[in-house]
Amino acid sequence: MTNFQTSSRAVVRFYNKRGTAEQWIKEGKQAVAMTRLSCHRFRANEVRLWLSVIAYNLGNLWRRLALPAGIANWSLTSLQQRLVKTGDPLIKHARYYWLLLAESHLTRRLFGGMLRRIETLPVPAG
Repeated sequence: MTNFQTSSRAVVRFYNKRGTAEQWIKEGKQAVAMTRLSCHRFRANEVRLWLSVIAYNLGNLWRRLALPAGIANWSLTSLQQRLVKTGDPLIKHARYYWLLLAESHLTRRLFGGMLRRIETLPVPAG
């Protein structure tokens, strides 16, 4: 029930957008602990919230610009668990570095696809 004075289609579109925003809020709470403000001072909580917002926005930017289409719809929590937290040691040799990755989710093909997409991004002016 609603008291909107518009068509039923407009009401459905409005509530769909609201539901999408609720999903974004839930994702921010789960993926980057956006609501975890455990400090006793206001300024410290403000800084923590800003860092959470920056982390959330970087995750979304990464998802939109660098991820292949097959996994671009994963939640930020899934991306953290499957891609970010799978790294192993970085080994330095004389002329190059090796990043060892667990191939349970982040395969060589997937990682290469992300790197290729990042390489094709336009370079900012300046």
